[in-house]
Amino acid sequence: MKLSSYCDKIIRWSFYALLFFVPLVLTSNTSELFELNKMWLTWGLTVIITGSWLVKMISTRTFTIKRTPLDIPILLFLLSQLISTIFSLDSRVSFWGYYSRFNGGFLSLFTYTLLYYAFVSNSTLRDAKRYLFTTILGSIIVIAWGLPSHFGYDPTCLLFRGSLDTSCWTDAFKPTVRIFSTLGQPAWLAAYLAALLPITMAMTIWEKEKVQDLPLVAALRVPKVLGLWILSGLMYLALLYTDTRGGFLAFWAANATFWILLFIIQLFPVRKLLTYFLALNVLFFFFSFTSGTPIHQLDILSLRAFHKVSPLPSTSPSDTSGSPASPTTSAVQTPGNNITDSGDIRLLVWKGALDIWRAHPIIGTGVETYAFAYYLYRPVAHNLTSEWDYLYNKAHNEYLNYLATTGALGLGTHLLFLLTFFFIIIRELLKVRSHPSKDNNKENLLYAASLPGAFLSIIISNFFGFSVVIMNIFLYFIPVWFLFFSDFQFTKKLELDLSSNLKKDQTSLSLYQWTGVTGVVLISAFFLIQLIRFWNADVAYALGMNLDHVGDANSYQTAFTNLQSAVNTRPNEPVFQDEFSLNMAILGSAFMANNNATIGAQLANQAVTLSDTVTSNHPNNVVYWKSRVRIFYLLAQVDPKYFKNALDAVLVAKKLAPTDAKISYNVGVLYGQNNQIQNGVTELTRTIALKPDYRDAYFARGIFYHQLSEAATGQEKIDFYNKGVSDMRYILTHLAPKDDSAEKTLTSWGEKL
Repeated sequence: MKLSSYCDKIIRWSFYALLFFVPLVLTSNTSELFELNKMWLTWGLTVIITGSWLVKMISTRTFTIKRTPLDIPILLFLLSQLISTIFSLDSRVSFWGYYSRFNGGFLSLFTYTLLYYAFVSNSTLRDAKRYLFTTILGSIIVIAWGLPSHFGYDPTCLLFRGSLDTSCWTDAFKPTVRIFSTLGQPAWLAAYLAALLPITMAMTIWEKEKVQDLPLVAALRVPKVLGLWILSGLMYLALLYTDTRGGFLAFWAANATFWILLFIIQLFPVRKLLTYFLALNVLFFFFSFTSGTPIHQLDILSLRAFHKVSPLPSTSPSDTSGSPASPTTSAVQTPGNNITDSGDIRLLVWKGALDIWRAHPIIGTGVETYAFAYYLYRPVAHNLTSEWDYLYNKAHNEYLNYLATTGALGLGTHLLFLLTFFFIIIRELLKVRSHPSKDNNKENLLYAASLPGAFLSIIISNFFGFSVVIMNIFLYFIPVWFLFFSDFQFTKKLELDLSSNLKKDQTSLSLYQWTGVTGVVLISAFFLIQLIRFWNADVAYALGMNLDHVGDANSYQTAFTNLQSAVNTRPNEPVFQDEFSLNMAILGSAFMANNNATIGAQLANQAVTLSDTVTSNHPNNVVYWKSRVRIFYLLAQVDPKYFKNALDAVLVAKKLAPTDAKISYNVGVLYGQNNQIQNGVTELTRTIALKPDYRDAYFARGIFYHQLSEAATGQEKIDFYNKGVSDMRYILTHLAPKDDSAEKTLTSWGEKL
């Protein structure tokens, strides 16, 4: 019993840590600052919670899992994800999740399921309430961390660089425009705040109820009432500063749901309820008036409108992690540097998701395979957006993402989970329409009334984006909180009671029990060590990758050591292998260029061999084929025989991404490098059809036309020459009026500018 008590404490404190620290944890040492570390902490704590739960059951000889009304939907959904993982385009990606994110992979979904049942089976109502308070306590730090960044003082930059400003962020992630605090992106912070606001409002109301004899204004002098009232306001203000339309709509839907449910269950007299409603919503409208809203059409009566302040474009920073930079391309010059509205881009991504589903209707392409499945069905119109060369590893709609990657089976079971919970909400709240007789019951029902709105906010946020670690934790925990607060009776259990085999005077563990406990501890320790090793490998990989991006000889050599360490620690991780093979190709070509052929050839062979391994094990991942093109292109600079290999690789990439203008461009250029100039012209013409504003494609085709003219005779020579001149002049008249390369090229051909 003593061991069981220790296990209960470990489980309880692990849940505290999970809900408090997951939204907060971040580090600059890893390849991804936010989600990777949050997922790792979640995995680590899940190992501890599950291990402690098993030890507790072994020590008491009672194996118990509480049954809930959501068991069938949750297990059916998990089964659908398992089937999709088995038949995936890339089962490793489906199991672990897309690298750097990991959330959404089968392992993460299995983790959330374990946490759901550990929560239900090892908690009391008192525990559930404390977990909820811990969550709100963590949100205070998230808000305090994020709000100063709106005014140019970001604690993250102070932590990473020692300067309290926003200089550590690129222009695409300026928190002075859209804050994201410790969550990583504005939309993720908005979803987090939208879910917690109804709960915070419920806490505010209950603290006022504790001093119900005082008028509202007098009650605000009570520190706890005032503190929660201020917290509600600051939480909403932080939501406004994210400038996220999806999160904004999610909150107001949650807010409306909260008050409607309070009116329906008649928890308070109507007059008192209207007082609470006005007190909180007037606060929200005040901040909306003074700060404006993410939906700028609503700002007609705000201070922003009175001062005629034009809002900055509301675009969501898109995930470009893992996006390869093809060696044969230069930066595209978008006319006017126009930023495409995020809503327009989202519609294109959604269309691609629907096309993926039509091709794989039952089980999809595989859990979390959207990053390379989308390339196969990417709409041509995406090439005309400002994010035309970004890599999209999500559909930016959780439901279309499930539909594309796990098919009708995955989305259907997920929707079954959501709808079943709403049915439970209706059923349980209809039971309490009469006024509760006990204040404690009233408090619990108040919290219960706040949770459907919180859950609805997640559903809405996911419609306009996709889930992250903390939001998936909420998605699984909110139903448990609701069941506890609505006084649901957990009468059904999966139980195996072996305690009857104990002797009456036996108080210590038997040999079999000690063996079981030791086995669980050792297995848990093994998993934790593997997580630590993987995390350390990612740190080495991140440093090596960043050094590769520096681009000088010394950094490449230092990167080699770090990437080698990462690959040695995690030999089967293709992301590490991919970066390491590219690094070796860079070093190999440098050694060969400096007349050190032996070392250069050795590195080149190792790079090719490692690339062979990656592409053969993951043949459907276009990212790895792009890297393979880069490897051979680099080596071809010192040994032209590799141009043929580069062309072969890019033709495979073209099959995997038939509408990608950059890949098409590379195909055209590499045809030229392989002395197939006419094929190069044909492919570049196709590239221009895919992306009519592609400056590089016009330039390359113009060069090729000129080369053809030099080898031709008669009228054909004149036609090719004129076409080359026409392409260069098109650049100057339509795409880049001051393009130096085009001007110099025309001058060298004897043309007047």
